[in-house]
Amino acid sequence: MRIITDIHIHSRYSRACSKQLTLPNIANACERKGISLVGTSDFTHPAWREHIGSELEPVDEGVFQLRDNRSSTRFLLSTELSCVYKRGGKTRRVHHVILMPDLISVDRLINALDKRGFNLKSDGRPILGLDSEELLKMVLDASPEAMLIPAHAWTPWYAIFGSQSGFDSIEECFGDMTLHIHAIETGLSSDPPMNRKLSALDRVFLVSNSDAHSLDKLGREANVFEMERPSYTELRRILVERDVRKFIETIEFFPEEGKYHADGHRDCSFSCSPSETARLKGICPSCGKPLTIGVLNRVHALADRGESEPEPSGMVPYRYIIPIPELVSSIVGTGPNSKRVRTIVEGLYRHGHTEFGILLDEPPEVLKEIATPDIVAAILSMRRGDVIRTAGYDGEYGTIRVTTAPAPRQSALGI
Repeated sequence: MRIITDIHIHSRYSRACSKQLTLPNIANACERKGISLVGTSDFTHPAWREHIGSELEPVDEGVFQLRDNRSSTRFLLSTELSCVYKRGGKTRRVHHVILMPDLISVDRLINALDKRGFNLKSDGRPILGLDSEELLKMVLDASPEAMLIPAHAWTPWYAIFGSQSGFDSIEECFGDMTLHIHAIETGLSSDPPMNRKLSALDRVFLVSNSDAHSLDKLGREANVFEMERPSYTELRRILVERDVRKFIETIEFFPEEGKYHADGHRDCSFSCSPSETARLKGICPSCGKPLTIGVLNRVHALADRGESEPEPSGMVPYRYIIPIPELVSSIVGTGPNSKRVRTIVEGLYRHGHTEFGILLDEPPEVLKEIATPDIVAAILSMRRGDVIRTAGYDGEYGTIRVTTAPAPRQSALGI
């Protein structure tokens, strides 16, 4: 069975997140998207932990469902934690996705963090004055079957390889605990080809998740596994054993659309390539302030494979998507949240079609039955990669336009 997963999302208790992010609403949104297995998010927050306990019941091998099985969506226990600490004379700010096999292990980790005096009710993604290596030890003490995955690994400000506060290698971050890191999350501003320029990442899987702060952003990136049924145990086995036969593909954002892809200075509406940044010595030519060094530049700085070198063998395939509301918006010329776009999108979902099915899998003859010719042309153009890319920078999302769209669109991909 093909299982689409999104294991890094957020709840209504995380900062700058939609109040609509409840477990029943997440389940319903996942059904429309075509996501079979989704993270609960934010399990260290007391109110959300209570919500998990009241809304979910265990169904199989670390997997949960809404009580009374009122949705086909399955959940696994996940959260994101923010580590801010000093190491090597620098302040490090690194985010991590934590996966747990059961609620007993969740509560064991919560108790351990409580004993350290961390304020877990301050945010769904709490800030911990805790070294990443120490956090990993605490996670595995809570359960040997738990996993820690460095989140959005290249984001400048809060990531393991971030240009502003990260490290140059997994080993530098985790030391002797490195062998317990089996995957990293690429984030919206990078994609698998960029990550594979760093040979040190050949030993880990590259996973992709939405980091969604609202329901409509669920699944903007995702992973596809082959499983008999949704299973935390099997997902963990695939990642730990590097079972490339069962890790079918990742579903990717076009990385230029990510808000930290290129270098630049948002206040001056200035962006540039890594080579131009070098020429400018990292200084904005408009105001003289430092440029924010983006993901593309950071990848180039750490890469040990050239642009012309092929990717190593045995890598997980990937495909790119543009979310349906964004795609339709670019064709009809109104915003993705406009009534006109919502009406068209609702029409596409009739008769049981899901967003991933429409974007990636339905054959052209089926698309022609449910969509107008210009929308069908846009979907097929996206599948071929026939897109025009304008890179995001310094917190400003980029834009991706299919070549069949009538005019450039304004990005509306805020989190």
